Amino acid sequence: MPDAPLARTVVVSWKAPIAFGVLTVFGAILFLLVGHGEETVFRITSDGDAIQLPEFTLNATLTGILCTIGLALITIAAAVLVRGRRRVPLWLMVLFAVIFLVGFLTWAGSGARTNVIPLAGLLAGGISLSVPLIYGALAGVISERVGVVNIAIEGQLLAGAFTSAVVATATGQPLLGLAAAAVAGVLVSFVLAAFAIKYFVDQVIVGVVLNVLVTGLTSFLFSQLLAPNAAALNTPPRFERIAIPFLSDIPLIGPMLFRQTIIVYLMYILVIGVYVALFHTKWGLRLRAVGEHPQAADTVGINIARTRFWNVSLGGAIAGMGGAFFTLGSVGAFNKEMTAGAGFIALAAVIFGQWHPLKATLAALLFGFASNLQNTLGVIGSPVPSEFMLMLPYVVTIFAVAGLVGKVRGPAASGKPYIKG
Repeated sequence: MPDAPLARTVVVSWKAPIAFGVLTVFGAILFLLVGHGEETVFRITSDGDAIQLPEFTLNATLTGILCTIGLALITIAAAVLVRGRRRVPLWLMVLFAVIFLVGFLTWAGSGARTNVIPLAGLLAGGISLSVPLIYGALAGVISERVGVVNIAIEGQLLAGAFTSAVVATATGQPLLGLAAAAVAGVLVSFVLAAFAIKYFVDQVIVGVVLNVLVTGLTSFLFSQLLAPNAAALNTPPRFERIAIPFLSDIPLIGPMLFRQTIIVYLMYILVIGVYVALFHTKWGLRLRAVGEHPQAADTVGINIARTRFWNVSLGGAIAGMGGAFFTLGSVGAFNKEMTAGAGFIALAAVIFGQWHPLKATLAALLFGFASNLQNTLGVIGSPVPSEFMLMLPYVVTIFAVAGLVGKVRGPAASGKPYIKG
């Protein structure tokens, strides 16, 4: 008698439906019971755009009703999927987020001093704030895929920001500053790799110590060297924005994606490059094998320590270049602790993106957009409390990781030292 086929166990999580339900109730209260005004105007294009699109207006009450109904339907659909032992698809989460965002923006803008939401500025600013997060997330994906937990992303970003400011100021060349930032990120990752891979020290502890060390060191050098000699050491030239012909003239998308600096264009290449290399090359196969089952990788001749060391260093170089964006692409000077926890949000994007470069990039974009949303609401004079706007990016981070991720499994050997028997 042939053996009966084994039943397949499907693990699902009720986190997404519960989170959807909580947000639906919150949205219903906010949109329907706490109204501020009648309508909100959405401006699609900016004044300098080559192609101008007309503004459109949404009624706050009607939009609130429709959004609440849409959120409720998606919540019910998510519950039905989980009850049927099926996972909630990513596109459904994205649709829920878009509907909630439309309702929230309409509600917030209707009671603002200026009830006009500049969509072009909101999205472009979100992209700008997401750049260091994406660099950090790519560094985290590479490091964790090869088996090393990179808690030191914050330190790598900060080291890159400091070094790029000094080198670019001294040489007058932002490209040299960008290269120096990559070297600084590699140096920080060298320490992480040496202690974690060679001496088997707990990777989380090493990462935390490195973050504290780099923060203290850069703050000390800023106070003692950069602040007294700002003209000679802390006035780096910034990268100029480069508009790609034709593409930069596309309404809304053009200014947001194709009117950027070299650092942003390099980010596009890195996102695609890391994805292709990780899943479609021999290098990526070796890297993932070392992070999933180092013993098996060792038996086929892969040097585990060397593979981990060099890939953690590669991640550090990417994170260092992300830190250069603060000084060479955004602020234009180094300040104490200017990364402001971006490395930890990038680490959250890695988890939310399930250790996948494209998904981690989308998660970083979400967090960057949330950060810029607080700025936009403040500019238009929205009645949303300032305290809520300040904590908005972190609320989105916690909600996304704890409420929507569900049950995910990182690389099996991540954080575990490999001791060759």
